[in-house]
Amino acid sequence: MTIHRLEVSNNNYTADNFVTITAYSSHLKGRGDISVYREASNNNNVPIIILLHGVYGSHWVWSQLGGVHKVYQQLRSSGLNEFVLVMPSDGAHAEGSGYLPLKNADYEAWIADDVISAVIQTQPMCSNSSNIYITGLSMGGYGALCLGAKHSTIFSGISAHSSITKLDDFTHFVDELTLTPLNQTSDKYGGDVFKTLSANKKTLPPLRFDCGKDDVLFSANSALAQKLADENIPHTFNIFAGTHCWEYWHKHVAKTMLFFDQLQSKTHTQFK
Repeated sequence: MTIHRLEVSNNNYTADNFVTITAYSSHLKGRGDISVYREASNNNNVPIIILLHGVYGSHWVWSQLGGVHKVYQQLRSSGLNEFVLVMPSDGAHAEGSGYLPLKNADYEAWIADDVISAVIQTQPMCSNSSNIYITGLSMGGYGALCLGAKHSTIFSGISAHSSITKLDDFTHFVDELTLTPLNQTSDKYGGDVFKTLSANKKTLPPLRFDCGKDDVLFSANSALAQKLADENIPHTFNIFAGTHCWEYWHKHVAKTMLFFDQLQSKTHTQFK
């Protein structure tokens, strides 16, 4: 899909290697913002990592609260494959859209369609042949798990941190103004991560997720891992020290990048 209305930041005025894109989205029925971090590159088909934020946040939080580009730079110096980091807004529904199809807008299609199209249109190192990986934290982890499972032809790998796993988990974070529309989602799995993963298990991309032992969502993540194990759905679940906070996500997003790096290296090997 080609997006005809795009505003793209001027490299002369932005932080090094950062681009900000505003796209008019038919799925949002309005504008959405995307932060992109990429190196100057002569390469083609550079793989993309989409990073979804949590409630309250927007496209800038992964970089300006999580320092994700700093983590990437450090790993690159140790041999990590080149990636383009794509950090979209969730679409700005109340305190969080859940990246769900809702009555007022399709926040899932915004990510799976418009965000990817906007990046490929504006970033010359990316193309329709770029592998695309998806990750996120909290609500973003929820979005990554659901979107990655439902769109296996788009996403080549899924990683999630401290994830919401079902709509009831949102009550830890959001008000009724936010939650009521989420409960009315048209998602055929009712916004339940396990049901989504289970229904799509035959086509599920490689999957990992983690959670801190002192996180409010730890029991929900542990229960999800047990259900996946009971159904013999391949996954890796890692437990680390930590709570539901940026210190944890800044540290452990490296696990995501290394996971995607391994998948990308296997892809390269297959095509040699």
